[in-house]
Amino acid sequence: MTAPRHFLTLMDLTADEIRSLITRAMELKSLRNQGLPHKTLEGKVLAMIFTKASTRTRVSFEAGMTQLGGSALFLSGQDTQLGRGEPIADTARVISSMVDMVMIRTFAHADVETFASHSKVPVINGLTDDYHPCQILADLQTYVEARGEISGRTVCWLGDGNNVCHSWMNAARLLDFELVVACPEGYEPDAELLSACGHHVRIERDPAQAAQGTDLLITDVWASMGQEDEQTARANTLAPYQLNRQLLDKAAPGALYMHCLPAHRDEEISTELMDASGTVIWQEAENRLHAQKALMELLLSD
Repeated sequence: MTAPRHFLTLMDLTADEIRSLITRAMELKSLRNQGLPHKTLEGKVLAMIFTKASTRTRVSFEAGMTQLGGSALFLSGQDTQLGRGEPIADTARVISSMVDMVMIRTFAHADVETFASHSKVPVINGLTDDYHPCQILADLQTYVEARGEISGRTVCWLGDGNNVCHSWMNAARLLDFELVVACPEGYEPDAELLSACGHHVRIERDPAQAAQGTDLLITDVWASMGQEDEQTARANTLAPYQLNRQLLDKAAPGALYMHCLPAHRDEEISTELMDASGTVIWQEAENRLHAQKALMELLLSD
């Protein structure tokens, strides 16, 4: 039996595969908008395991699998034997013998790696503390739809060097663009990953300098799940890195800005930009559906 192909970070795809996946995501989006059936995964079952709360990830995967003709099972950590201490490897062996694909949204990235190493079917990382690759697929699709190829462009990340930032760093080295990470001291992304990205990623302390001439500005909440007790301290430190009109005006003409949501308005992003008529944030959110449908097709076709 051929070993299943997993999607735990963006590095599990090649640059050409990412571009093909985005093209397919746009095709699937068009089919849905036209009301045309596209049941390419009829009869397939996706198990979705959540130990972290979710809105966009759950809805996009469950709706996406249904639209592709399959079905999805929602499993929370509290409702399964994982919540009672069953080893991840044992759970993986059992669940993967009954379904065609597994998506996991959890805390430790090592848990997803352990599950994948014992799974008979493809495993998708729906978010861990270290990476959020599905989000970046949707973000890349959004950029391509609005501005075309991202290679050779300059992207600015504002705020904490978190899991979404880490996945953008992988995108930069795969797709050959520059990522400027604007963050204060102590909020840098993983040092080992930064080193691996070489000239594609650099740190800039001054947010105004980081935003200068960039083609895309991105931010995320300043306190991720599990960091709620740090919210006030983080908000004070990261206040100068708010994505607002003043920073956007320093970017290149026609620059886009994104936020993976949920957003804390007037903290990491201004309400003005959230509600602006030209924002692609809501398009970005919808594209989780289409990009993940293309991803599930790809993994099951292998």
